[in-house]
Amino acid sequence: MQRFVSSRPKTLSLPDKLILACAVLIAVAVTSFATPALAQATWRMVTEYPQNNISGTGLATFARLVSARTGGALSVTIAFDNEARITSGDMPRAAKEGLISGGDAFAGALTRLDAVFGLPTLPFVVQSADVARTVNRRARPLYEQALRTQGLKLLYLTIWPATGLWSEQPLLVHDDLAHLKLRTYDDSSTAVMRAAGASAEFLPLNEAIAGLKEHRLNAFLTSGDGGAGRKLWDYLPHFTAINYAMPVSLAFVRTADFEALPDTLKGEVEAAAAETEQSQFDLLVNRSSENYARMRANGVSVAEPAPAALIATLRQAATAPIAAWKARNSSVAVEIVEWATKQ
Repeated sequence: MQRFVSSRPKTLSLPDKLILACAVLIAVAVTSFATPALAQATWRMVTEYPQNNISGTGLATFARLVSARTGGALSVTIAFDNEARITSGDMPRAAKEGLISGGDAFAGALTRLDAVFGLPTLPFVVQSADVARTVNRRARPLYEQALRTQGLKLLYLTIWPATGLWSEQPLLVHDDLAHLKLRTYDDSSTAVMRAAGASAEFLPLNEAIAGLKEHRLNAFLTSGDGGAGRKLWDYLPHFTAINYAMPVSLAFVRTADFEALPDTLKGEVEAAAAETEQSQFDLLVNRSSENYARMRANGVSVAEPAPAALIATLRQAATAPIAAWKARNSSVAVEIVEWATKQ
């Protein structure tokens, strides 16, 4: 007689169920320890400038290199063009408060934190890319220390093309300066332009653009790079190449965010930063000529060189602000400036 075998699965008793559950938990735990998940981090960084500006280009380069060097273990997201509504002057505070990890800040806007940040925007001190590079190499430890006191780590710096004057009307003689309602980029440049006869105000970039559109301003102190990135030619069809300064912007991250990384990743981040800085300097070499060509193609009249009488007036106006800056800074910083003026 054939025995009937039921296909119904056997019901486990409660003890068997407990044994099976424990076995599953042990297997999961063993697997987890054997193949730990790769910790990932994201840094949120900001700039006031568009992506095609030299500041934006630097952050984009840094983000790409960091991702490649860390295999994606660290990624950098960027808010360009003041999308985050955080100006250069506000970036250190925003980083300390945890709103951002860091950013690329125009150094001149940081002088209220430490006067040394005004070094690269001192008028008519640096007149070539090579001198700018040497000055900032010597000043780098001063920048690092000033940022360190704010809980920030310097990653790399970017040297900008020489600053000039964008204006509605051509600037031919020193009397023309008296007709300017001018946006400046730090306290020192404001003092210089006022001493030269202009109506000048230090404004963050977005506020200045708004003032230009509302016809409260008729001139900008900025480089061809800064102006081309914002298409200032739509409002200001004249650029006078006064070679006022070769400013820098400083890319930094909150020290705590950097220290939270494993040592291997720290090394890769520092290597990415060094590579970015070199790339930015290589970019500078032809940047002014490329900007001027782009400006001329968009109808800008570029006065290069600037009228001698205009330069003489501005140099005279710069005397007192330079002296005031020297009085506020260390002998090391002053020696760097005095060396540069002799080159």
